[in-house]
Amino acid sequence: MLPSPHAVECGTGTKTIVLLHGFGSCLAIWRDVAASLLPGMRVLAYDLPGHGHSLECEGMGGAKQAARTILADLAARQLNKIHLVGHSMGGAVATLMALADPGRIASLTLLAPGGFGPEINAALLRRYAAAAGKKEVRACLAAMSGPRNVPPDHVVDALCQMRKRPGQLRALVDMAAAMTRGDRQGVIPSAQLDTLDMPVMVVWGAEDPLLPVEQTEALPSRFHLHHILDAGHMLVEEAPGLVAEIVRRNTRRRGRRQRPVFGAAAS
Repeated sequence: MLPSPHAVECGTGTKTIVLLHGFGSCLAIWRDVAASLLPGMRVLAYDLPGHGHSLECEGMGGAKQAARTILADLAARQLNKIHLVGHSMGGAVATLMALADPGRIASLTLLAPGGFGPEINAALLRRYAAAAGKKEVRACLAAMSGPRNVPPDHVVDALCQMRKRPGQLRALVDMAAAMTRGDRQGVIPSAQLDTLDMPVMVVWGAEDPLLPVEQTEALPSRFHLHHILDAGHMLVEEAPGLVAEIVRRNTRRRGRRQRPVFGAAAS
């Protein structure tokens, strides 16, 4: 039996924030975001299946499988109400989790999420998947960031360490090829997105070179949208303080009111 996904927990509080990183990354990239959310919140950051310490866990193969695996782990931890945050591929995983188990998700914050349109810079993603040494990892992060943003050293170091694990680079290269078949990505149908009742915040960098910001134009009208000027795709690294504040703000919102049920017998 394969192991459960790896996660690191910190903080205490009545609200639990679950963080899902993007493709080719690991939970260490949330360091500054998590620090800004503390104290007062419980933060749980995962290595997605196929990444880092979850390299050989259940759920490898794509966003749907990863969503099922993370939901099963949350159930095993008896976490029945969480505030879910996902970046890029982690945003696609988070969205699929909310669709599969909406009662568990108190709020949904999506940072340049995958799956919201077919367009993707496939060549850049595949280059990032194969990046190994510090120079190439840093260059890929810079290419995915806004033009004036510099990749943090601690993120570069963490990603290089992750990619030294036996089998990690091959796993990333294979995943990237599957995700960008035909130079397109899979799309979550907009009709499904419109069924989500919890507060949904979508955050996108105005200078995103990986997933075009125009994908926000087809969002359900009730979704909240926040554009970050001068930011690219790597929002967690480029604007950690702002991301943390947006997450905190979204946890205070109320979801769509349920329609009243008519015809029930009076008691």
